[in-house]
Amino acid sequence: MTEKHIVLEDIDPVMFYGVGNGHLQMLKALFPKLRIVARDNVIRVLGDEVQMAAFEESVEKMRQHVLKFNSLTEEDILDITKGRRTSDDVPDDVVCYSISGRAIKARSANQQQLIDAYQENDMVFAVGPAGTGKTYLSIALAVRALKEKTAKKIILSRPAVEAGEKLGFLPGDMKDKIDPYLQPLYDALEDMLPQVKLQDMMEKHQIQIAPLAFMRGRTLSDAVVILDEAQNTTPAQIRMFLTRMGWNTKMIITGDTSQIDLPPKAKSGLIEALHILGGIEGIGIVNLTQKDIVRHKLVTRIVNAYDNYDKAYKSNESINQD
Repeated sequence: MTEKHIVLEDIDPVMFYGVGNGHLQMLKALFPKLRIVARDNVIRVLGDEVQMAAFEESVEKMRQHVLKFNSLTEEDILDITKGRRTSDDVPDDVVCYSISGRAIKARSANQQQLIDAYQENDMVFAVGPAGTGKTYLSIALAVRALKEKTAKKIILSRPAVEAGEKLGFLPGDMKDKIDPYLQPLYDALEDMLPQVKLQDMMEKHQIQIAPLAFMRGRTLSDAVVILDEAQNTTPAQIRMFLTRMGWNTKMIITGDTSQIDLPPKAKSGLIEALHILGGIEGIGIVNLTQKDIVRHKLVTRIVNAYDNYDKAYKSNESINQD
C-alpha cells in the first residue's frame, strides 16, 4: 500500500477543502480506493498506486485553479478529476480574481492605460480623483506579480498626514495610531487574498505595509512597491522614496492632486515629481479623470460638484484681489 503526503502550498486550505469539508468529502467519493486524511495544509493519502497518481495530478490542478481564481466549486472539481477541463488560463484582460471569484480588470480606457504602463515601465505615476481605482488596480497588479513569482514581495506605503485629525488623539501605541492611515491598503488586500493567506504572507514579510517614514535607508529589490496618497508627500520625502528603488523592482505612485492635506504653504512632492520626471524613459504617467470613477454614481457627482465649487471660489478670489 502506497502512502503520500501532499502539501497545499500558496493557497488557503479552507477554500480548497470547502465549507464543512464538502470538497474533501467529494474527493473521497471520486477516489474510493484511497484513504484521504487532511490536516491543516497537508493531505495524507493511502491506497492504490494508480488511483493515487490520478489523485495527486487532480489536486495539483485544483491547487493551481484556486491560486489563479480564488475560488473552487464542485463543478470545477468534477471537470478537473474527469479530465473535462482542457484549459484553465486566466483571460488576458483579467489582472487577478477577488476572494469571491470576481474578475478584477480595467473598467475604463484610462485604467487599461495604467495596466499597460505597468507592463511597459519600471515606474508608474497614476494620478486622479477619488474612486478611479488607481490604488485598487495597483494592488491587484502587485498581487498578480506575487502569485506569478515575478516579485518576491509587495511593499505598500502611505505618508501619515492628518486630514483634519491629529495622531496624538488616537488611542494606543504608534502602530495603533498609524494603522488607520493604512486601512485602505489592508481593505484592498483583504478583497484579493484569503485572510489566512494574507496573515501568513504578512508574518513572512512577503507583504509589508508601512508609513513612508519607515522607507528611509532601505533598498527595495525584487518587489512591487506602491506609494499611495503621494500628493501628501513633501519634495524631500518623495525624492527619498523614489531613490529606494532596487533591482527587479517596479514602483507605482498614486495620488490625487485635488486632495492635498499638507500645510497651506507646503509644496506637494507629487506635483513636483510629475513636473521633473515627465518624459523620462522607463517612467509612465497615467492621468485618470471623473469618467474613470468606479464607485457609487454619487461619487462622480460629488467630485464634479467640488471641482465646480473650487473653480468658482478661485475665480471670486481672483476678482477680489484685483
